[in-house]
Amino acid sequence: MASLLAAEDKFDIQQNYRRYLRVKEAQEGAREVYNSAKASRTWVVGLILLLFALASDFFLGAAAGLFGVYFYGVVTGWLKLNSIEESLEELDHWFSSKNLRFEGRVLYRKQDQLLENPVDPFSEDSYSEAE
Repeated sequence: MASLLAAEDKFDIQQNYRRYLRVKEAQEGAREVYNSAKASRTWVVGLILLLFALASDFFLGAAAGLFGVYFYGVVTGWLKLNSIEESLEELDHWFSSKNLRFEGRVLYRKQDQLLENPVDPFSEDSYSEAE
């Protein structure tokens, strides 16, 4: 029989499980935002305007503005994604201290190398009896 989780950790495990799923969803959204910011071709238009900047200060300002918009989107997307990934690492470390780990969105015990028995943190059968 698989080892049971400590009953006194039940509330923390359930709350951190919910938090992990929320952060995982936020990570996916932040990754989409970051990738779309990197894929933006605003910098190409800025480069074209930079060619016209030789004749006008207006085009120089417009090119600088477009470069600024592009790099602002990339940097803010990267910072947000990095912050969320740090939160995920903290939660992974917390679950690791309880001898649990995530594979995707499913929780397993660390010893379960074959990923045969997922842990249901909301099932009473997963916890030992409180003394």
